[in-house]
Amino acid sequence: MSSAATPTSSTETVVLRFAGHNFEPLPSGGLYWHAQKTLLVADLHFEKMASFARRGQMLPPYDTGMTLSRIEADLRRTGARRIISLGDSFHRADASSLLSSADRMRFDAITDSVECLWLSGNHDPAPHAIGGTCLPEMELAGLLLSHEPRRGRTGLVAGHLHPAARIAMPGRSARKPCFVHDNRLMILPAYGSSTGALNILSAAFAGLFHWPALEVTMLGRDRTYPVSARRLVAG
Repeated sequence: MSSAATPTSSTETVVLRFAGHNFEPLPSGGLYWHAQKTLLVADLHFEKMASFARRGQMLPPYDTGMTLSRIEADLRRTGARRIISLGDSFHRADASSLLSSADRMRFDAITDSVECLWLSGNHDPAPHAIGGTCLPEMELAGLLLSHEPRRGRTGLVAGHLHPAARIAMPGRSARKPCFVHDNRLMILPAYGSSTGALNILSAAFAGLFHWPALEVTMLGRDRTYPVSARRLVAG
């Protein structure tokens, strides 16, 4: 079976096939695993703006609420019974203590309604004081779920690098966050509303993928789009 993300009509669901499993890549950057009724997300970076504010950079502290809205919408859309966050859920190890009362109530509503698993990231290596279960990494249905990608491990789903793709089109180009995999390693785009993105042609991705097998699925406004690796450009 091909590992490609299967393009369908503009109103149908894109199916991303990876390591023998089928997933639905969502335009939010979440990945819905139908067989496990699980929503996978990576790099939410909750309270990033609040962390900057504590260092004197007065930025609007609305990122956590916006990211929570994405999660709530994806739970309604998919009917997921479990959320697994692949690390860097919070921007700092102590950031869960910065949550506003309103955001904490929304967190509690989510953790009360579905199973929540929070994997360790480089920004939040220690357990945090919200509902759910904190783990370093985990295996599920033969896949390893972890924060940082690494070479030589088949069936690894990770985050950390905030992948984006830039594609060339006649007279213009487009750059968007993306899902990327080679049927051995998959990296999810950053889900958080205040996160940046890194072109998958950059040095940070060098050596991670077997490029002849590369599959790229870009985020759009209302859907996702499989694109040919031959159309990728730097920048």
